[in-house]
Amino acid sequence: MEQQVIIITGASSGFGKATAEMLSQKGHIVYGLCRRAMQDTTIKYRQCDVRNREQIAAVVAQIVTEQGRVDVLVNNAGMGIGGALELATEEEIDLQMGTNFMGCVNMCQAVLPYMRKQRCGKIINLSSIGGVMGLPYQGFYSASKFAIEGFTEALAAEVTGFGIRVCMVEPGDFATGFTGSRKNSQATMDDPDYGPIFKRSLAIIEKEENGGLQPEVLARRIVKLVEKQRPPLRNVVANLEQWLSTVIKRVLTGNQMVGILRSYYKS
Repeated sequence: MEQQVIIITGASSGFGKATAEMLSQKGHIVYGLCRRAMQDTTIKYRQCDVRNREQIAAVVAQIVTEQGRVDVLVNNAGMGIGGALELATEEEIDLQMGTNFMGCVNMCQAVLPYMRKQRCGKIINLSSIGGVMGLPYQGFYSASKFAIEGFTEALAAEVTGFGIRVCMVEPGDFATGFTGSRKNSQATMDDPDYGPIFKRSLAIIEKEENGGLQPEVLARRIVKLVEKQRPPLRNVVANLEQWLSTVIKRVLTGNQMVGILRSYYKS
């Protein structure tokens, strides 16, 4: 495999860090973007907030100046807000959608002009099983990932003719720092109707995440997608039970699926 210039967002921990390290070990030139300053001997970290289009443009231009090209973009940056949809504040919604969805859009719009000029490149967007089914009390997280699903599918149709391959990864539950960094709605916690149900559902969510797969499992799949000439558009990476849930969703009615989700999350 030829050495490639790879940009990974959200590279300070979890999926991003594991993927950056694995790709670097394979000899690729890896730029890790994250909000806080990081130092590493093999990964070229750059401080960048994916919600800030000016920062992104400057960082991507610098990378192209240094390396002459961008071969792969991995849109991994993301965060989660838990709570009832009804009680979500405007600030919470903006943060959730701005980081997960618009962060992905901003990065794609920054690298695509260079990839079109090269007539080659690859974009790998991190979706989620939560982008395949709407998860209770993680509604805006699911909405952000559903948006990535539609965006990625449309983008693939638009840019494949320029030699650019686009795909997405749909992880299930993984044991990463995502659980500990989730922002939970205080209004939901305090609400007499939603509060007890949310706390019960949240306990199930956190138990599944903490007992989930290790981030290296996902990193290995991303490495394969980087090295694959024609990667599949959708790539579910999950335990058997969660993988099966994405399959049965295609055949069940909407009401049946909502019933299963309510039962599983005790909502």
